[in-house]
Amino acid sequence: MRILSIFGTRPEAIKMAPVVKELQKHSSLIESVVCTTGQHRQMLDQVLSLFEIEPQIDLNLMESNQTLDYLTARAMEGLTKVIIDIKPDIILVQGDTTTAMIASLAGFYQKIAIGHVEAGLRTYNKYSPFPEEINRRLISALATYNFAPTKTAVNALLAEGFKENNIFLTGNTVIDALLLTVKKKCKLDFDFLGSGRKLILVTAHRRENFGKPFLEMCTALKKIAERNDDVDIVYPVHLNPNVRIAVDQILPNTERIHLVEPMEYRKFVHLMNRSYIILTDSGGIQEEAPALGKPVLVMRNDTERPEAVEYGTAKLVGTEMQTIVNETETLLNDENEYTKMSNAVNPFGNGDAAEKIVKVILAKS
Repeated sequence: MRILSIFGTRPEAIKMAPVVKELQKHSSLIESVVCTTGQHRQMLDQVLSLFEIEPQIDLNLMESNQTLDYLTARAMEGLTKVIIDIKPDIILVQGDTTTAMIASLAGFYQKIAIGHVEAGLRTYNKYSPFPEEINRRLISALATYNFAPTKTAVNALLAEGFKENNIFLTGNTVIDALLLTVKKKCKLDFDFLGSGRKLILVTAHRRENFGKPFLEMCTALKKIAERNDDVDIVYPVHLNPNVRIAVDQILPNTERIHLVEPMEYRKFVHLMNRSYIILTDSGGIQEEAPALGKPVLVMRNDTERPEAVEYGTAKLVGTEMQTIVNETETLLNDENEYTKMSNAVNPFGNGDAAEKIVKVILAKS
């Protein structure tokens, strides 16, 4: 049986790496082929190096500040040629990126079975996150195997009419990747880590936050640093020019705000493990941080991971400056509120998701 795993961004690579490694354990039964689109070139390569994965095919589609329609057209053309050439029995995609959606559609056109890792996430707002919410709904419609990370995701798929025998509860592979990575030794070259101050780790990059929301978020970070001299804020700034415009306008030269280049995954995991609070508009960090006991404030109005909010490991705070400041300072100053979030149960699995996914594939073959 030939399995073609397709991914193109750093988050996809992180979450697909455990699956690829698990497929490799069954080489007598499975021929595993990896294709990357290079949608996030530099950040993708860091993850591939960490997990020692060498793609057989690399489309290298990354171009600076490219539009979604341009990327979509190029990805469809390139991936169709790959699929026709490889002739896989199953195509595996992860999450909700343009790469995942186009790979699924291209596979469907060739009547190839699609396996969707991290299926069933929903906000029910088609513009938030954008374009991810529509991407993942389209993938669900195209998939033969929906590998759902939580019971909430399973129920979302069932409510939309997908057949129960095509839905498999696995946990999330990001926990597999996280637990593998945190075990690896890593040196963090930040002098302030020994200062005794509380570390706030920030990630922010979502398209729907470009413009005024991003300016609000950056202003909130500046105020938090100015009002709390017992904190350091570390922000690995995404390479997207729309992110950097806002960051460069507000945050440079602010005392105890450390703007750094995107970090390779191992260093980021260890920095996350050293943090006190995490502020993010990311999706995956809402799953990763609870596994490390770190409270997450989500700078979005909706989340496709409601389990994190329901279990108390994450809190939606929106993008309004004063709300972000208030919620952050509550966790900094109220030990009971902090303990409640940091000790909440992580609903996203215990690190065996990739094994469960491959077992399903072998059983169905």
